[in-house]
Amino acid sequence: MKKIFSYAGYGFVCISALSLAWVAAMAWYNPQAVMDLVHVTLNNTDALSSIRGVYGGVGFSVIAVLIYTMRRNLPLALLFLSLFWLLYALSRLVTIWADGSLGSFGSNWLTIETTFGMIALVLYLGNRKRSQKTVTT
Repeated sequence: MKKIFSYAGYGFVCISALSLAWVAAMAWYNPQAVMDLVHVTLNNTDALSSIRGVYGGVGFSVIAVLIYTMRRNLPLALLFLSLFWLLYALSRLVTIWADGSLGSFGSNWLTIETTFGMIALVLYLGNRKRSQKTVTT
C-alpha cells in the first residue's frame, strides 16, 4: 500500500507541476491569453509585466520548489501542494463572501482546486513518515 501512495504522490506532484508550467509558459509568451480566460484586458506594459511575473515567474518558481522538494521529501511536497491548492480555493471563497457569486470559470476552478487540495492532503497522509515509538522501561 505504501508503494501505491508513493507512486501516486510522485504522479500528483508531476501533474500539478505540469499544469502550473502550462499557465506559466502561457503567461510568459502571451499574458493576455491568461487574462482572456477571465475576460480582462491588459492595456499597458505594467499590466503585461505583472501577469508575466505573477503567473509566469512565480509559477516557474513554485515548479522549481516542487521538483526539488519532491526529490528530497515527497510528503513535504504533497503538504505544500495541499496548502497551495486549498489556499487558491479559499481565495475564491473569500471572493464569494466579499463580492458575490463566481462565474463559471471561478466555480469550476473552485471545485478543481478543492479536489486537488484534498487529493494532495490524502497523499500526504499516506506518504508521511511514521514516527517510531520507543518503549522506555
